[in-house]
Amino acid sequence: MKVTVAGLGLICAIYISAINGSVQAQVIPDSTLNTKVSGNQNYIITDGTSVGNNLFHSFSSFSVPHNGSVTFSHSSQIQNIFSRITGNNVSYIDGAINANANLFLLNPSGIIFGKTASLNISGSFVATTANSIKFVEGTEFSAVNPAAQPLLTMTVPIGLQMGNHPAPIQVQGTGHSLSSNGSFSPIITNPSPTKLQIQSGKTLALVGGNITLDGATLSAATGQIELGSLGGSGLVSLVPTTRGYQLEYEQGQSFADIQLAQKSLLDVSGFNSGTVQLQGRNIEFTDGSLIFSRNYGSLPSGEINVQASAAIAIIGTTPDAKIRSWIRTEAFGTGSSANISLITPRLTLQKGSGINALTYGTANGGNIQIQAADLELSGFSTLNPTGVTAITTSTYGKGSAGDIAVNGNNLLLSGGATLSSVTFGSGSTGQVIIRNQNTTVMGENPSGLYSNISITTFANGNAKDLRLDTENLQILNGGTIGSSAFFIGNGGNVQVNASEAIAISGSSSNNNSNINSSVVRLSPQLRQFFGLPNILTANAGSVSITTPKLTLTNGGTVSVTSQGTGNAGNLQIIADQIQLKNQALIQAQTESGNGGDISLQVSDSLLIRDRSKITTTAGVTGNGGNIKINSPTIVGLEDSDITANAVRGQGGNINITTQGIIGLEYGSYLTSENSITASSEFGVNGTVQVNTVSVEPNSGLVALPTNFTDSSQKIASGCADTHRSSFVATGRGGVPQNPTQGVRSDRTWSDIRDISAFHKTQQAQAPKTSATLVQATSWQRNAQGKIELVADNSPSPTNMQPILTCAAVHQNQ
Repeated sequence: MKVTVAGLGLICAIYISAINGSVQAQVIPDSTLNTKVSGNQNYIITDGTSVGNNLFHSFSSFSVPHNGSVTFSHSSQIQNIFSRITGNNVSYIDGAINANANLFLLNPSGIIFGKTASLNISGSFVATTANSIKFVEGTEFSAVNPAAQPLLTMTVPIGLQMGNHPAPIQVQGTGHSLSSNGSFSPIITNPSPTKLQIQSGKTLALVGGNITLDGATLSAATGQIELGSLGGSGLVSLVPTTRGYQLEYEQGQSFADIQLAQKSLLDVSGFNSGTVQLQGRNIEFTDGSLIFSRNYGSLPSGEINVQASAAIAIIGTTPDAKIRSWIRTEAFGTGSSANISLITPRLTLQKGSGINALTYGTANGGNIQIQAADLELSGFSTLNPTGVTAITTSTYGKGSAGDIAVNGNNLLLSGGATLSSVTFGSGSTGQVIIRNQNTTVMGENPSGLYSNISITTFANGNAKDLRLDTENLQILNGGTIGSSAFFIGNGGNVQVNASEAIAISGSSSNNNSNINSSVVRLSPQLRQFFGLPNILTANAGSVSITTPKLTLTNGGTVSVTSQGTGNAGNLQIIADQIQLKNQALIQAQTESGNGGDISLQVSDSLLIRDRSKITTTAGVTGNGGNIKINSPTIVGLEDSDITANAVRGQGGNINITTQGIIGLEYGSYLTSENSITASSEFGVNGTVQVNTVSVEPNSGLVALPTNFTDSSQKIASGCADTHRSSFVATGRGGVPQNPTQGVRSDRTWSDIRDISAFHKTQQAQAPKTSATLVQATSWQRNAQGKIELVADNSPSPTNMQPILTCAAVHQNQ
């Protein structure tokens, strides 16, 4: 039977209901390791068995009542306490656990932490439903075979041996108290009313079957939080680190599910913030649950790693929409914010959730790296439409924003979702690099925010580059891939490579589907919102597109634009086919600076129809950019144009190289027909040059040689039958030449023998005849009655040259 994460909470609720009746708040030793327990409600645990710095305890039952406590009393030399529960009772812990050492709590029957559970431990805490703990020399501390005399050791633990069906672990709580004034503002931190917390720099680890956090807060300031959900047997390694222990898993190990719900929180914030690692099958964040890391220190933050063998889902916000379901890292000091890594077959972000890495100071922001065969970002918060689903890196200070790298098969952005890197300070954006097979960007949400993959600067920091490598790209219903600058910082370059095809089509209420690099003047309201003055001097970046087939329809656009005093970038497209239909547009536009150039390198055909345009346009004092088109065939139909126009500046130049133009005609101004123009309304017109390359029909012919061969130097005299020689002329096909005729120059014959000896000893001779042959002039019948030809007795010519043949040589011999 398949159990989804959505049903995990119901299963755990049934599980808790079934065990609550049988669980009694008591701590009872099992008498195998000399463990002593005293007290009632507040338990004191003494004795046990110590070996070196390790102390071993064994219990038949271990549950702590509400407002109760358990205190491990031991000598100061003890560094590790190993406690096993050998009975078949689930441990229900709703009070405090106190210890001055690393504490391992091992119960194969299951562990539940109630809403008032707490930890007062000086070291790391590992709660697990494994069967045993393994040590370096191969010994085990087993909770499923307590009858065997344990071989206790003073060495460090190396791993947790899981059973075939590990029992679940659940942590209950009342939910965190974080809030936010928006995605770009720092999270407002408030202490959680209930939480499991360890001391700074230590590890808090939960390792079992299904793991459910229901309003729980786990806190390990500058330390490490590890959640490992196993679906079957195997060894989970415990690797010592400066923060305690890091969990590592075997190849091919099966996993179970992890769910964070009802404002659950994993928090490793602090000076030099810590590490979070989650490993499971399906991992889900809902109801404003999040992983949070804020670094106040000078050292880089620890890593945030989430890995799922089936799927990761991050969905929704808190009921009041103050906090998203989130994976979020922040930097306030000189140490960078945490890098975020997600590895899964499927990653889904929905309903206003997010993954964000931010910096507010001199530190650099963390990077986001995603490896997901299928990645989907969709929708927005139903309570706040401006709260779109987002994967972003951003900076508000001198530090640079982190990079975003996405690798997979399919990427879908819809409903206003965004994948972007942004700067609001002097630091630059990060790079955005995407490599996958199919990419779709489409649609907008009710607030008018459209889906996009982008790099953006709102300040004096520059935007870095955006690169997308894919097989098929679709940008639909107002989606955008591009770079934008809104102040002084320059826009970044945009490079799109699609090995099969790119289709850009349609629009939303606020945007045409497009690939762009732009410098745009925001409305007064938005300039006020982002704190921007009425200054726009940035230069736009360039756009480069390479694909076999580019199709722009229904307003689809590729453009470079500058609405300020800066320059528009250049636009280059390399394709086999380019088609523009129904008001599609390829454009380089500038307001006051220099217009960008457009270069189209097309190996097959360029089709422009139904009011579509290829244009470089300059407004006010700007100069129009140049257009260069190289295409075998160019077709313009239905009032479509190629223009390089300006108002007061100089019109751009148009240079076209083609074998034929159909429908387009040069004119000094635009008409209702299909026009090619390079004009300036009040300035100097540009030029239009069309280079028509015609086909030369004789270009494929090869000149044949006209020289003759001296046959006398190529034929040996010894060609009689007795010499076993042969002569073969293959030519270029057909019937070979007659060997009695002279050799012609279009037949190549090579005799590989050394014929010099033949030239010295014997030369071909004309045949000697006893009588000169003359032409027959009559006929007669002889004595046998046969007809024979006869000639008269006139003298024969004496200057006739007999034909030189091998037959003549043979007769002479």
